[in-house]
Amino acid sequence: MSDTIGIKIIDVAASPSPWQRVPWRSIAIVVPFLAVFIALSIGSPAFLGPQNIGNVLDRQAGILIVAAASTLVIIAGGIDLSIGATYMFTAVICGTVIIKVGGEAGAGFGIAAGVLAGLLVGLANGVIITYLKINPLIATLAMSFIILGATKLVSQFGKQGVGQIRVDFPEFRWLATTKPLGVSLPTWIAFVIIVILAIVLWRTTFGRYVYAAGGNAEAARLAGIRVNLVRISTFALTGLAAGVAGVLDLARTPSVPENDAIATTLTFTVLAGIVVGGTSILGGEGAVWRTVLGILFIAMLYNGFTLLRIDPLFQGIALGTIILVAVGFDAWSKFRRR
Repeated sequence: MSDTIGIKIIDVAASPSPWQRVPWRSIAIVVPFLAVFIALSIGSPAFLGPQNIGNVLDRQAGILIVAAASTLVIIAGGIDLSIGATYMFTAVICGTVIIKVGGEAGAGFGIAAGVLAGLLVGLANGVIITYLKINPLIATLAMSFIILGATKLVSQFGKQGVGQIRVDFPEFRWLATTKPLGVSLPTWIAFVIIVILAIVLWRTTFGRYVYAAGGNAEAARLAGIRVNLVRISTFALTGLAAGVAGVLDLARTPSVPENDAIATTLTFTVLAGIVVGGTSILGGEGAVWRTVLGILFIAMLYNGFTLLRIDPLFQGIALGTIILVAVGFDAWSKFRRR
């Protein structure tokens, strides 16, 4: 009798409280996202206009692709600061090949070269970090400088005279100008890639390995998981995603980005969206759909500042505050579970 009572007491003590059952990480992005969405819908009639929504999604397509893939890297216990540089590098590779080859063949070879270049950079990052045992923060930061230097060398080869590389060819621009069902092709591509990555992370064995590698790498190794291979795969996917984003944005612009600030801004925006979306910077926790909401939340803020004609100086202040709150919430949620 006493044993039965004792077991019941242990079961009650071990069961989580209603407070602990609340999905705080999901609420942390869903609630503010909905709040800002409703506020902007009321404050600016133009916000919900099809043209405005379409433009926002089109401009964010490349960032969403890179952020979705980068989420896997962070969940697996890594971080990639070279994504912005890789994005620029792949665009320059793509543009240079198109200009040198020309025609439909040039467009096809350029797209393939840009995407492949991103994949190779991602593989290099993964191998350097896992097998040379270099901290991913330092390794990818160093790689970003190397890639930016290589980007400038390639761009000199692709330029025809003075100025930026311009790839204003109909055989290539169709990537940006095509609008199936009234929605830009880059938006559709981003949607498909996001869905695939979300399913891979949520429903596949590889996805479980990603969580295990970031949650407890040593325990994952003892369980037979090839942690190094998993992490290399996530870096390769991120490089591949940066290549796709670079090609798509080149088709939309169509001038090759050569300002280093563009690379820094993209990297910062991607990491900010991931953190604001609730993915733990320490690894082991996160979701692609929350990253998507995080990126769109930041995009809505910027779009709202523009529509409401608020001084752009406050954009950085607002975003920095939001990131601090998100990181603070992450630390609080980990402390609450102890």
